[in-house]
Amino acid sequence: MRRLPALAVTLGVLLTLLAASPALASSYRYWSFWDGGAKGPWTYATQGTAARPADGTVQGFRFAVSKDAEDEASRPRTAADFAALCAGTPAVDGKKRVALVVDFGVPGDSPPGEAPPQAGPRTACAQVAPDATTAEALASVAKPLRYNSAALLCAISGYPRQGCGEPLADGTREEPKTAPAGDGGPSAGLLAGVAAVAVLAVAAVLRSRRRSR
Repeated sequence: MRRLPALAVTLGVLLTLLAASPALASSYRYWSFWDGGAKGPWTYATQGTAARPADGTVQGFRFAVSKDAEDEASRPRTAADFAALCAGTPAVDGKKRVALVVDFGVPGDSPPGEAPPQAGPRTACAQVAPDATTAEALASVAKPLRYNSAALLCAISGYPRQGCGEPLADGTREEPKTAPAGDGGPSAGLLAGVAAVAVLAVAAVLRSRRRSR
């Protein structure tokens, strides 16, 4: 009969610890990647820039602060229309054309001390080898690109100068005073605390079983 109070207390402590973790409710500032097909609508790309887009398709990028990867506000602000975007680039044998939309976002989503290189999206029609990846198509029209050690795209045309997918305090565009490490999940200290509480709870249950025998 003593197990229920012990487990209830443990559950309460665990929920308190998890609720206290700001990383669980973080938004992120990053370049999102979108697939527009030949004429839209934009859909969130799941393959990353290593994908090999087909000739006649549109690929989009948007720099924004977003909590949901498929947030409407983080979509490129130019329509995915291959015919319009590549109208001035005639087809060439042995090459494919990939339309690109690079949206540097709005000033409110910029890192401290920086601003979008231009107010509206930049468009281009990359003419690349048939087996070229999205990364190669992008590099042909929007250098320099910057990646981190995990191959995450951090900057297009040198923007932003620093940072890569930083978590932000929920509900604000400002940098948190203490940025959580890693990918924005629970910190190592929090997980260690949860594990310690769980161990103590198990020990308490075992002791109560021995006493009740």
